[in-house]
Amino acid sequence: MSRPRRSVQFQHRGSNGHHGRRPSISETSEGLSEPGSPGPKPMNGNSEVTKEEKDQSPQTEYEKKKETFITRTIWTFVMIGGFFAAMFAGHIYILAIVTAVQIVSFKEVIAIANVPSRAKNLPFTRSLNWYFLGTTMYFLYGESVIYYFKHIVLVDRILLPFATHHRFISFMLYVMGFVFFVGSLQKGHYRFQFTQFAWTHMALYLINVQSHFIMNNTLEGMIWFFLPASLVITNDIFAYICGITFGRTQLIKLSPKKTVEGFVGAWILTILFGFAMTNVLMRYKYFICPANDLGSNFFSGLYCEPNPVFLTQQYTFQPPLLLHSPPQTFHIAPMQFHILVFASFASLIAPFGGFFASGLKRTFKVKDFGESIPGHGGITDRMDCQFIMGFFAFMYYQSFIAEYRASVGSVIETAIQGLSPEEQIEVVRGLTKYLVGQGQVAEGATDCLAGVLPRRR
Repeated sequence: MSRPRRSVQFQHRGSNGHHGRRPSISETSEGLSEPGSPGPKPMNGNSEVTKEEKDQSPQTEYEKKKETFITRTIWTFVMIGGFFAAMFAGHIYILAIVTAVQIVSFKEVIAIANVPSRAKNLPFTRSLNWYFLGTTMYFLYGESVIYYFKHIVLVDRILLPFATHHRFISFMLYVMGFVFFVGSLQKGHYRFQFTQFAWTHMALYLINVQSHFIMNNTLEGMIWFFLPASLVITNDIFAYICGITFGRTQLIKLSPKKTVEGFVGAWILTILFGFAMTNVLMRYKYFICPANDLGSNFFSGLYCEPNPVFLTQQYTFQPPLLLHSPPQTFHIAPMQFHILVFASFASLIAPFGGFFASGLKRTFKVKDFGESIPGHGGITDRMDCQFIMGFFAFMYYQSFIAEYRASVGSVIETAIQGLSPEEQIEVVRGLTKYLVGQGQVAEGATDCLAGVLPRRR
């Protein structure tokens, strides 16, 4: 009596419904043609599907690149349009854009070093980051407002105490955050918390402090904001064009696509662009005048006595090869010499701000700082060179170009902080008499003041 066979089904017999028979050669080839299994090429219609899939993969990649290019181009024009619209609308709109940029950039830089799993266990870490940001902005904005608008702040009864004690208030706000940070330290998280503390302060310095000087540049005159920013942008464009045209030698390992030829070519072209752009901007007082009225715009204009750096002057030049010939005379504004320095810094030094950002992203293994701008990455990816350029523009302007004259705000500040109330009243009487004598004020002004001001002791 024969032993009954067990109904055992092997794996290859249970597929395609072929029970109880050996699979044919064609079926074997079908099984071997499944993804991931080695074997001969399929002989039936499945080969057509495989070819179609192979044909579709490059097309899909092309479509993605095309979509990214379109998105990037659209947002490029949106940013350019918004930038020029804000610039022509007035200084206050540029200040608002700079404020938004530094807040978003701070958020992006802080985010790449954050560890969500640990941040959940330390709920005050993120709050402290934003607290230090608010304290820093209060201090920096207050410094700018007090410096540029003394004639408004110092004569207001409510704002005067905040203006005179601004630095002490800012310091105490920072100390409160420092004490709270020390009190929030938890065992087992010391390294993470101190890393976040140091990272926050680095971000405040690299982003917010340098943005503060960009805002000061805007208040000193729109040209000191627009010219450095445009030099950095055009230098980046020129470096790309020169690099793809005749670039051969790699410049730096952090950015493999940067070439020495593109670097040098962009330097030369940026100088030419800066020379031409400066010649245009100097013709409009809206660009060269300080922002004494935040309500002004390009169409209403600004009025001031131009800085001598914008006025054409005569220079004499003796050619070294023609010593016996008469000296050559030419007329040019000193600003055209200064622009050589600005363009050189934008071409030779400012790009290292971008290299620094590239190294930072490589450290944390991220492609972009964020996704704030579709197709471009984060705000920080577009502003990495602008921060250091704005800082340089402010320092250079204050050192070699700015004129230090007595202003209404500085005179009021001196009178308030250096004179007693009785002496301040005497200043008012003396100025009134002087203005009456010059015919600037009616003669009855002295009598009116005599009835209002207290008598001399």
